[in-house]
Order: sequence, then C-alpha cells, then structure tokens
Amino acid sequence: MPAAKRPSLRHEKLALAPVAGVDEAGCGPLAGPVVAAAVILPARGVPRGIDDSKKLPAAERARLCLRLQACAIVGVGIVEADEIDRLNIYWARMKAMALAVEALGCLPGHVLVDGNRLPRWDHAATAIVGGDALSLSIAAASIVAKHTRDQIMLVHAESYPQYDWHSNKGYGCPAHKRALREHGPTPLHRRSFAPVAQAELMF
Repeated sequence: MPAAKRPSLRHEKLALAPVAGVDEAGCGPLAGPVVAAAVILPARGVPRGIDDSKKLPAAERARLCLRLQACAIVGVGIVEADEIDRLNIYWARMKAMALAVEALGCLPGHVLVDGNRLPRWDHAATAIVGGDALSLSIAAASIVAKHTRDQIMLVHAESYPQYDWHSNKGYGCPAHKRALREHGPTPLHRRSFAPVAQAELMF
C-alpha cells in the first residue's frame, strides 16, 4: 500500500517569495473564537512532521506549534464570539485570516489560503481547496491555528466547567448541547448559531 502523501512546497515554489500559508480553526463550534494563523516557513530548518492539523494528535500539534513559533514568521488573528454574531461566521473567518496576515509584521509576496474563497485584501493570493493537505505552509498554519484555539478553549473551560470544553473545545457534542439546555449560554457562546439561540429562548 503506498504511503499517504504529505503536504509539500510545490505551491510555494510557484509563487513570489516570501509565501505565507493561511488557515483557520473554529468555524463550526458553538462557543469561542475563530482563530486564523499565517505562517512563512524558513528557507532551512523546517520542522519535520508538518501535516494537516486534523491528522495530528494534540501533543504533536503542540510540539510543532512551538517549533514553528521558534523558526518561522507567524501571525495569528482572532475574532471573538460576539463579533462572529455581528459579522456571521463567513466574514468572521475572512477577518481572522486578514488579521493573521497583518500580524506577520512583513509583507508577503504571495498568500496561499486554505479553501475556495479569499479575504478582501490587496495581497496576491491563491485559494487552494484542501490546501492543508497539499501545501506545507498552509499545513503549518493549520497547526498553529488549531493549537492556539484549543489552548484558548482550555483556559475558558476553567471558568465554565459544566460545558466540558476540556474535551469538546466548544463543538456541539451531545454533552455540550445538554449543558446548554440545562445552564443556558455563556458570554462565549455564538448566539447566531441555532442550538445556542434555541437554548437562550429557554432562559
């Protein structure tokens, strides 16, 4: 059986350097922010093991995130739940990605974005469907975004233990939805999402 393909630098080599990969985490949860990351990998010393964050265990994401923060140029953009409600999740995602690129502190020659849409910006950019499995820079961004958001939700879980965010990170699993019905939404819940809106009506 052939080995599974891993992300490569094929897309980066076709673009004007420096190339930033961008991805986000947290579009689907009922609570917490959407977090995007932008990563410009170094010319040498790229950490081994970078892959689509969904394919990596939490401990490996944490290790790689620390390595990337030490060797790469990294920017993070965060849009909180109340702004998600004002903008809607699509535009919140676009804003988080734009903020992440701004946070790099340098102007990228080209931006590779996971997905099929680009934020409204002036950067030369390419949207790549399934980019976190194809582009090494996007995969690196997916790791930083996912790990950063998970850490945010672990901190919030200390204040709201009844929602089990330690394990579900704000996603709408049965235990989280049950806690919503029993305790109502917190300030970190997205009231524009149907399960949260329904729970709020009960309170």
